Amino acid sequence: MNYWLFKTEPDVFGIEDLAACPQQTARWDEIRNFQARNYLRDRVRTGDRVLIYHSSCKDVGIAGIAEVVSDPYADPSQFDPQHTLFDARATPGAPRWFCVDVRLLQRFARVLPLKELKREPALAEMVLLRQGRLSVQPVRPQEWEILLSMAD
Repeated sequence: MNYWLFKTEPDVFGIEDLAACPQQTARWDEIRNFQARNYLRDRVRTGDRVLIYHSSCKDVGIAGIAEVVSDPYADPSQFDPQHTLFDARATPGAPRWFCVDVRLLQRFARVLPLKELKREPALAEMVLLRQGRLSVQPVRPQEWEILLSMAD
């Protein structure tokens, strides 16, 4: 099992939206950064755990945990000419963008704020703190454990 941090803007789709979905499961899609896409396409797998991170909002930070419940598959938005993220270079035989399905496992009692993460020396090398804008990023097992203890 691998650990990940998926960023989202809660005014677009946040942990509350995921909680409201049937079976608390939804497609995690519309990733349009090549490095994030590569992680998603090449390394994210069913059973992996995900920290749901809210960005571009009042309470920036980690809001909870989800589980990946599908292997990566072609993001359908890339094929839809009416969609703002349509990609004319993508074809069903050669998709360029991928998504996975995730299921909510836990909402934290409070959002674990970015400012607290930055104060924790053991997290200094975390991708989030070094390369903040990446929407899909790996989390090392030791970082995962520290973050869970901080959330309790």
